[in-house]
Amino acid sequence: MKPLKEYKIYYPWEKTFNKFASPFENFLHQQTTTGLVLMFMTVVALFLANTPIQHSYHHFFETYIVVGFGDFKIDMSLHHWINDGLMALFFFLIGLEIKREILVGELSDIKNAILPIVAALGGVIVPALIFYQINVGLPSENGWGIPMATDIAFAVSALVLLGSRVPVALVVFLVALAIVDDLIAVGVIAIFYTEQIHLVPLGFSLGFFALLITFNRFGIHHPLPYFIIGVIMWAFMLQSGVHATIAGILAAMTIPARPAYSPESFHQNMQKLTQKFSEYKWDKSFQLHDQQKSTLHKMNDSIYSIQAPLNRLEHGLHLPISLIVIPLFALANAGIAIDFSGIGSAVLEPATLGVMSGLVIGKVVGIAGVSFIVIKMGFAKLPEGSTFSQLFGVSLLAGIGFTMSIFIANLAWPGNAELLLQAKIGILLASLFAGIGGYLWLRYVAKSQELV
Repeated sequence: MKPLKEYKIYYPWEKTFNKFASPFENFLHQQTTTGLVLMFMTVVALFLANTPIQHSYHHFFETYIVVGFGDFKIDMSLHHWINDGLMALFFFLIGLEIKREILVGELSDIKNAILPIVAALGGVIVPALIFYQINVGLPSENGWGIPMATDIAFAVSALVLLGSRVPVALVVFLVALAIVDDLIAVGVIAIFYTEQIHLVPLGFSLGFFALLITFNRFGIHHPLPYFIIGVIMWAFMLQSGVHATIAGILAAMTIPARPAYSPESFHQNMQKLTQKFSEYKWDKSFQLHDQQKSTLHKMNDSIYSIQAPLNRLEHGLHLPISLIVIPLFALANAGIAIDFSGIGSAVLEPATLGVMSGLVIGKVVGIAGVSFIVIKMGFAKLPEGSTFSQLFGVSLLAGIGFTMSIFIANLAWPGNAELLLQAKIGILLASLFAGIGGYLWLRYVAKSQELV
C-alpha cells in the first residue's frame, strides 16, 4: 500500500519566501536574539547620548503623556511610562516564569532546587554587602540593591553561544538561579525601595488583586478579564507609592496554570472532530463547506482549551517583551554621556566601585563560594555533567546585571543624575567584564570533566 501523498497548495512565491521566513522566525525565538537586540539598543543609546543630538535624545524621553479622564489621570514622562508601565509587562512575564518554575520546572523538586536557591541567595547577599561596605555613610549607600540582579537574557545568550561546551544542566541551573534572583529583587523593590505608601489606593489595588484570585478560583481561562483588572490594579498600585511593576508580578500569580480540559478529553474530542471533518468531500476549488468550517472552529477551540493560560501567555508575550519592551528600556536608560578624560576618576567613585565590585567579585564569591560549600557538605550536587570550573564560569556570567540593575538604580536614586551616571558606568563596565570573562573562561579554561 502506497503512503498517502501530502497535498500542499503553494502560491507562486510561497516556497521561495519560506526559505527566508522560517529560519528568521526560528532565529527570533532563540534566547540569543534577546541578548543581541538588547546589546544593539544599548550601543544605539550610548551613541545618541554622545553625539550633538544628545539633548534631543534626552528631551524626547522627557515628553509628558497624559492618560485618563476627569480627576483620575496619569501624567508621566515617556521615560516613566516605559519604566513604570511597559516594564510592568516585563515583570508580568517574570512572574509567569517564576510560577511555572515553581509548579513544574527546576524549582518544583526541592532536591534540584536547593543548589540554584542557595546560589541565588549567595549571589544576592554578598554583592549587596560589598556595595554597602564601600558606600556606608555616603549618600549612595541606598544603592546596595543594584548589584544583586542578574540579566538572564545576556547571561543565557553567552551560554547558548558556547554550544556543546556547556552541559544543558548548567544552562538550566543558570535559568533557575536567575529566576530566584528576580524573585528576591522583586521583594527588595517592594520592601526597601518604596518611599511612601498611600493606603487608600493600595487597598483598592489589593482589592482588585483579590478579584483576580476569584477569577482563578472560578475557572475563568480567557485572558481578557485578567488584563482589564490587571491594568486597573496597576493604576492604583502606581498611585499607592509601591512601585507599579509589583502589580505585574501579582497579576501573573493569578493566571491559571491548568488547562480547561484534560489531555484525555482533548484526545477523544479531536479524534471525533477529525473523523467528522474527513467525512465531508472537497469541491474542485478546495473551498470549505459550512460543516467543515464549524468543525475546524471546534478543533481550534479544543487546541486553545488544552493549553493552560499561563503557558499561552508566557509563549505569546516572550517575543514582544524581548524585542520591544526591553530594548525600549535600554534605549531610554542606557544613554550616558561618556567623558573619557574623566572616566578614570568616575570608576573610583564609591558608587561605581561598589556596583562593579558587587557584580564581578560579589557574584562569583556568592554563587560559586556558597555552591561549593553546600555541595561539599552533601546538601546538593553539581548540575549533571558539569564541573566546579564550569560553575565558576557561570558565576562570572551572573555578574551581567544590566536590565534589573539599571532599573533598581533608578529607584534607589531618583532624580540624582550624578549617582545614576556612576551606577550606569559601573553596570556597563561590570557587565562587559563579566560577560567577556565568563565566556572566555568557559570556552578556554573550564574543563568538561574533573581532572583526577
